[in-house]
Amino acid sequence: MDSSSEFIFPNSHQFDKERHLVYLRMMYENIPSQYQEQEINRLTLAYFVLSGLDILNAIHLVDKEQVVNWVLSFQAHPKTRDDLESGCYYGFYGSRTSQFPENDTRDLSHSGSNLASTYSALAILKIVGYDLESIDKEAMLITMKHLQQPDGSFMPIHTGAEKDLRFVYCAAAISSLLNDWSGMDIEKAKEYIVNCQVYDDFILKCGFWLCYFKQIYIAVPPSSPITYHKFFYVQSYDGGFGLVPGLESHGGATYCAVAALRLMGFIEDDVLSKGTTFSVIDVQPLLEWCLQRQAIDGGFQGRANKATDTCYAFWIGGILRILGAQNFYDNVALREFLLTCQSKYGGFSKFPAQLPDLYHAYFGFAAFSLLEEPGLNTLCIQLGITDLAAAGI
Repeated sequence: MDSSSEFIFPNSHQFDKERHLVYLRMMYENIPSQYQEQEINRLTLAYFVLSGLDILNAIHLVDKEQVVNWVLSFQAHPKTRDDLESGCYYGFYGSRTSQFPENDTRDLSHSGSNLASTYSALAILKIVGYDLESIDKEAMLITMKHLQQPDGSFMPIHTGAEKDLRFVYCAAAISSLLNDWSGMDIEKAKEYIVNCQVYDDFILKCGFWLCYFKQIYIAVPPSSPITYHKFFYVQSYDGGFGLVPGLESHGGATYCAVAALRLMGFIEDDVLSKGTTFSVIDVQPLLEWCLQRQAIDGGFQGRANKATDTCYAFWIGGILRILGAQNFYDNVALREFLLTCQSKYGGFSKFPAQLPDLYHAYFGFAAFSLLEEPGLNTLCIQLGITDLAAAGI
């Protein structure tokens, strides 16, 4: 027998919910030591477990009150309202290892509270039915403004870090979960997202450049250099989004862009059925880029010429569902690919016939929800939680 076969089901033609529940319950009760390097992201790991259980319609297996108390213990609290103007961010810590006590001057400048952990915390609280009106959202949103940059992007933490679409998405999701958009300038955020799809301030200096402008192709000769300053609808050649303006299109970044725009109300659900493919973004090349990510083995890749990977079944599949294009790709082939990544221990691996991990297990469950697997709860795709959780049911 091929040694790689030991990691997948001997008869992997169906989604085995019961094995996946065993896997998630094990992760909930005693996460393996292999995850110790991810300790800083403990809240995010908890999100994968609890959201996974909710997708599998099994959130009742956990002690919700215990979960609520544990999550709330990670929130950073200002001592006074004056502290809100200190420049610190008062969200949630990702781990006890970043939850340092304040010093004698009440200085939290070393605090590890960040946007990604705050999103995970709020999503978990929503999943277990906690009323988010009960938390100090004023502190969270007022100080989130400090993280938004002049170009509309967000840093994840007040001490400084990379700024890209991931954290724009986190800010939008936090605002949506709290039902309060006072913590971000959505017009600036929209402009930043759009600039991750277009060429901004690029100069056509040599050769023939073929630019996509409102579905009209324009060839620019070398004798006519033209400078475009924030030319709103000049799109990159492939239609996807990079993490920052000018980077290669990427499945995760494109999901963050589309989901954030949907949360902010700049694009509609099922936009293709509305008879328009042109709004703040040009949907047609975006759709084509997403569809081109399905490879011959049925799985989705995150970038051109990369291997297919379980998680992109959600990142790309989720985009297509938001656009209303869920029937435009081969659902059967995708399902067959995912089953090759299903482990006999429960969960999913990144690639076929490998050991499972929590990240890819969660996105495997989410992908099967998108594929309408019987017995799974449907997803509010743009929020990353089930429709039931999003509705507070």
